[in-house]
Amino acid sequence: MGGEQEIVRIARRLDKMVAKKSAEGAMDLLKELKSIPITLHLLQSTRIGMSVNALRKQSTDEDVIALAKSLIKAWKKLLDASEDKGDEKKKNSLPTSSSRESGDSKDQSSIKRQDLPKTPTTPKITTFPPVPITCDTVRNKCREMLTSALQTDNDYVAIGADCEDLAAQIEEFIYQDVKNTDLKYKNRVRSRISNLKDSKNPDLRKNVLCGVITPEQIAVMTSEEMASNELKEIRKAMTKEAIREHQMAKTGGTQTDLFTCGKCRKKNCIYTQLQTRSSDEPMTTFVVCNECGNRWKASSLESWNVRWLLVTFLVSSCLFQKL
Repeated sequence: MGGEQEIVRIARRLDKMVAKKSAEGAMDLLKELKSIPITLHLLQSTRIGMSVNALRKQSTDEDVIALAKSLIKAWKKLLDASEDKGDEKKKNSLPTSSSRESGDSKDQSSIKRQDLPKTPTTPKITTFPPVPITCDTVRNKCREMLTSALQTDNDYVAIGADCEDLAAQIEEFIYQDVKNTDLKYKNRVRSRISNLKDSKNPDLRKNVLCGVITPEQIAVMTSEEMASNELKEIRKAMTKEAIREHQMAKTGGTQTDLFTCGKCRKKNCIYTQLQTRSSDEPMTTFVVCNECGNRWKASSLESWNVRWLLVTFLVSSCLFQKL
């Protein structure tokens, strides 16, 4: 577990270097990787191959490129060895009628292996873990649209990410969560596509391409979680304003029938006036309907009507006292 955490840490640092287009300190990280014993399981679980390959493509340092190539070559040998073992297990599991036939088949298979040219069966280093396959036309179409969204602005070229693989992983997690290709599934996919293509929120797409946000995480994130930092701040400010207005309306007020509720059309209301702007500006009037609980800010004309009636009432009171 300790080795896996160390590899994940190195992968994240390499991804940040690729995103910043700076390879400073990359040589030390690659040397650390070289000293760590790598297994096929670690390659698939940490996706370190994608990070090293992306660094190799972007770097201009010959030493960094050479060491990255050396690591990738060694990891490809692991994949070759794993595939050869799988082939041998399959052949050994085949039923044989006699030991002689078995010996003949082994001889023939060895001859065939010697005669036939070896074809490269190793997948690209950027396809960890293997892409889940589906024959469903709806799911395949969704994967295509997710791939297109990930390829917006060509960020994936600099990062070296496999967009088709990532899109397939995201769609797979969405399908596993929804368990269907109904409207809920389609809306979930549309939401991911819209946010990934948003030109005002490029950080979300880059974080997904670099692996900072995993396919499993982006598959279940809410709209609020995927929003840009700017939009999050606006929503936070609006929430605070709504809470403040709600609290002010609750603290008291004056009963009146001068306002008509826009929802229930009743005139049973309470209003409160507060100085929310500079001192030379008129006060803001907040109104609450006692019938349905609707709350709103009074318009300028309504506010002036209230002030005029207050002035009239005060003048009338003063004249009555003098009499």
